[in-house]
Amino acid sequence: MQATVLEARALLLDMDGTLVNSDAVVERCWRRWAIAQGLDPVAALKVVHGRQGYATMAALLPDRPMEQNYAENRIMLAEETADTEGVVPVGGAPAFMAAIAALPHALVTSADEALAQARMTAAALPMPETRVTAEMVGASKPDPEGFLKGAAELGFDPADCVVFEDSEAGIAAGRAAGMRVVGVGPRAAAFAPDVLVEDLTRLRVEAVADGSIRLHVDAR
Repeated sequence: MQATVLEARALLLDMDGTLVNSDAVVERCWRRWAIAQGLDPVAALKVVHGRQGYATMAALLPDRPMEQNYAENRIMLAEETADTEGVVPVGGAPAFMAAIAALPHALVTSADEALAQARMTAAALPMPETRVTAEMVGASKPDPEGFLKGAAELGFDPADCVVFEDSEAGIAAGRAAGMRVVGVGPRAAAFAPDVLVEDLTRLRVEAVADGSIRLHVDAR
């Protein structure tokens, strides 16, 4: 086991797979969609994590008109928002959120506001006051727009922010934003985050007197 210390001024947090384990819902909804499109659901599920739904659809069906993807994404968001069965916090998330409550942080998620509220509520996690949801950006992860907007909303330079992410698209977005990335969970392992943790139990948050944040990470 390797101990790592990261210093930051602000933390930018993905939701699904990072704070909230929503895999059961994601797999149910996207499996149905993939089968309806004549796609291999196992292959489709390798693409869905981290992106907005329309971007996933475009990746899987590149010849289809984007207007159709936007329309079906609205249906998908409604289905996912209504289905919270099996939505639980990632290990250590409640204590982690309590530890950073008074520190600069923002949620940066590919979910829209309604879906983010539904999943954070189902997982009994506090919703960050500052958040960047799907409605607030013009481009989905792996584009860095969401993370750059989160940093700007908090008033910090990208280099002073640490991103928490689980997916290929999210890790790529954080890196493209010029931020350091803590990868959370098994999906993150393949995409070379700066630090990898099994879950959020392996983090200790220290508020430093100068206003900075020190993250003590027991990484594997």
